[in-house]
Amino acid sequence: MKILIKLGGTLLEDEDGRRNIARQLSAISKEHSLVAVHGGGKQTTQFLNERGVSSRFVGGLRVSDGAVIDAVTKVIAGSVNKQLVAAVLAAGSKGLGLSGVDGLLTTAEQLNPELGFVGRPGRSDGHLLNLLVEAGYLPIIACVAGDENGTIYNVNADSMAVSCAIGWGADLLLFLTDVNGVRAEDGSIYSHLAPEEIGELIRSGVAHGGMQAKLEAACLGLCTPQTEVIIASGHEDDVCQRVLAGESLGTRITAQQHSVSGGVR
Repeated sequence: MKILIKLGGTLLEDEDGRRNIARQLSAISKEHSLVAVHGGGKQTTQFLNERGVSSRFVGGLRVSDGAVIDAVTKVIAGSVNKQLVAAVLAAGSKGLGLSGVDGLLTTAEQLNPELGFVGRPGRSDGHLLNLLVEAGYLPIIACVAGDENGTIYNVNADSMAVSCAIGWGADLLLFLTDVNGVRAEDGSIYSHLAPEEIGELIRSGVAHGGMQAKLEAACLGLCTPQTEVIIASGHEDDVCQRVLAGESLGTRITAQQHSVSGGVR
């Protein structure tokens, strides 16, 4: 099975969190083909604040001028990426850190001139990911992409994960975040959602902001009828192994409606 796991940056802030995630990634990579994609927005904000650079967001996306893209590259593709790679190495697997810029793994184009160097991910090179995985490496990808002119773009990590999942042909896309799943209007967690149900959640305003963006990305990630996308809390003990064992954690998204779709109370 090909599994792509997207890690929210908040799960990687401290050493214990990285060690926990790395242990799970290492265990999975010994049984399945695995690729990980990560963010690092909070760490980037802290880095910029320490240097007196304020962060401005439009529609949940960080406006990225030259100073910001330099920070994103240093923090997300630098320290956050290498700290996670080091933790994976310590857990016993051959973690290999890279970004979309490396080998043009993921190409990007400017999303909106008003946002500066914020990119929309395009094609991801599944062949390169296959080469690395088949050689025994665990690719750990920072959400930074580029183009053939040498421009570097800040890319939303959810969108980056979907691009890599599609290019690689992942069977399962697991979004590990800091919430337990997709909430219904009454606060309960949906155990299963289909794209048409997601559309209604967005139209009604129940899903908005970061969750709306995540759900829109998840729908794009359903690249085959067999593909599954799961949104779950990365703070759950052994969440990756439990999801793979079939335990009902978080919200499972598939192309088809499920007979028990709805909130879990």
